[in-house]
Amino acid sequence: MNLALRFTAFSFASLALSLPLSATDSWPDFRGPTGDGHAGNPGIPLEWSETKNVKWKTEIPMLGLSSPIVMDNQVWLTTATVEGHDFYVLCVDATTGEIVTNQKLFHSDDPQSMGNGAQDNSYATPSAVIEAGRVYVHYGHFGTACLDTATKQVIWKRDDLHCWHYRGASSSPVLFEDLIILTFDGADLQYLVALDKKTGKTVWKTDRSVDYNDEHIDKKMVQEGDWRKAHSTPLIVPIDGKPVMCSTGAKAAYGYDPRTGKELWQVEHPAYSASPRPVFYDGHFIIVTGFSQGAQMMSVKAGGSGIVTDSHVDWSFGKSFPKYSSPILVDDLVYFAMDDSFVVCIEAKTGDIVWKDRVGGKYRACPIYADGRIYFFSLEGATTVIEPGREFKVLATNHLATDAPLDDPRRGPGFMASPAVAGKALFLRTRHHLYRIEAE
Repeated sequence: MNLALRFTAFSFASLALSLPLSATDSWPDFRGPTGDGHAGNPGIPLEWSETKNVKWKTEIPMLGLSSPIVMDNQVWLTTATVEGHDFYVLCVDATTGEIVTNQKLFHSDDPQSMGNGAQDNSYATPSAVIEAGRVYVHYGHFGTACLDTATKQVIWKRDDLHCWHYRGASSSPVLFEDLIILTFDGADLQYLVALDKKTGKTVWKTDRSVDYNDEHIDKKMVQEGDWRKAHSTPLIVPIDGKPVMCSTGAKAAYGYDPRTGKELWQVEHPAYSASPRPVFYDGHFIIVTGFSQGAQMMSVKAGGSGIVTDSHVDWSFGKSFPKYSSPILVDDLVYFAMDDSFVVCIEAKTGDIVWKDRVGGKYRACPIYADGRIYFFSLEGATTVIEPGREFKVLATNHLATDAPLDDPRRGPGFMASPAVAGKALFLRTRHHLYRIEAE
């Protein structure tokens, strides 16, 4: 059977118990309906394994790290050939796990090399976004497309928005009103662009305005691309009745008007390769600035104009912050997993550490908050479930099989994609499989 259509067999008993998802059971963005990892109280399982609470397990062809997106009983994913020549969109039946669409959208004769970043990225890492009737998929420099979710036909494509990603694209698209907003923080070009979601035509384009001041940086580092690069996805929230978009780039984080692309304010910082998506608390964006000496986690008061670094940063610290996985806010506390086996809880208002405890593993996928519990997903295929609060309490630790050794860039570990929740089901993507996890 063609690899593109293969999927792991499941029992008739499991099929009978896996009911179709209703139209309201959706996860339209890689961080959920509200863009912050909150799933409400759907009744997802606390415990699972390869032999417990797995409704189906489907092998995903080629290689992609994008998160599953769910709506109308469809799960949408992107994938690509390992070498980056061909770029595909997949639609999986949420009830059965069958791949019903496997369509090539773009081709590249000469894909950009990811160098030694291949282990941490793929040519299909940005996640899709979806709304009723339409799904939008994005592969960075290589192209963006809109498809009809009923017919699976392409409505529009763009392949003329370019940058040199260096180590691959990761920023996911964001839907806002009549726009789809894309982030291009490459080594050569750094900009945001908004497309008319109906036609794909450009509505606005805004270049990053920070002074990179490259003169004092090692020339090889600049030439190889790290210094001006970022991977973060913007967050849009209403403030005083107006939408504000926070986007973290290299050397600065920005506030924009998402309707026009106008820059509202800027907070300078010394780091690059920011990955976590911001979270919002009480008028403040909590951001992670990325890598390098001087990288920080900080709380920025939304507002002001121009460079507000000295006036609007309420707190910041340079140790014990997540470099890949986005934080999650529950009540007045922020929780995050780091790459050195620790999970940390801090006060959102002050940045003070409440607790820091070892759970094991490394983390790229974003956590979720569901049924009053926080779920953390590791590269090693483990999910640690904790009870939120001022005391560290583990409720369960679940394991799924990893696909290959951690040091194999073509296969790799467990969770790099973030999870999706729809109905009472949890959709988990490992390097080469998609699972539907649901209580029996």
